[in-house]
Amino acid sequence: MTSETIISICLGIGLSASVGFRVFVPLFALSLTAFLGSWELNESWQWIGSLSALIVLGVATVVEIFAYYIPYVDNLLDSVAIPLAAIAGTAVMVSTVADLSPVITWALAIIAGGGTAAAVASTSGVTRLASTVTTGGIANPVVSTVETGTAIVISAVSIVFPIVAIFLVFIILFIIFKLYKKFKSRKE
Repeated sequence: MTSETIISICLGIGLSASVGFRVFVPLFALSLTAFLGSWELNESWQWIGSLSALIVLGVATVVEIFAYYIPYVDNLLDSVAIPLAAIAGTAVMVSTVADLSPVITWALAIIAGGGTAAAVASTSGVTRLASTVTTGGIANPVVSTVETGTAIVISAVSIVFPIVAIFLVFIILFIIFKLYKKFKSRKE
């Protein structure tokens, strides 16, 4: 396995984790990076770096971010975010992984990309639900801001420092796990 392959896997996992917080932020970041020529995508995924994809993903990003600030819409979005995150996490991973056979690429994309995105989206949804239940939704804008900020930071770190992004993903998954256990123990 070459260093380019390892870096591409780290990039894919980092962006997949970011997809768990906001589906379109990392896709837009990847599109912008590819459009600017800073990252070469797999051959069949080069359309993500086109101007039209950049515009569509940019608009979708803005709409998604603002939709999470609308009461009840945020919880509705969470209900569809998990399957969308799994699909987007898989797509991000497939588009970035370099120099692996298609079988390994797809297996890695489904397990590491889709799995990471779905795990983060699931816990994110539980956090928002807990926020809604415990604060009547008053704290949901704070949760939305933290999620959006985290998605932006993870996306940026993944693109600039892909190896560092893996450590950041593990730290975030650990924090999410601890928060989940805390909410679960309070519920019991």
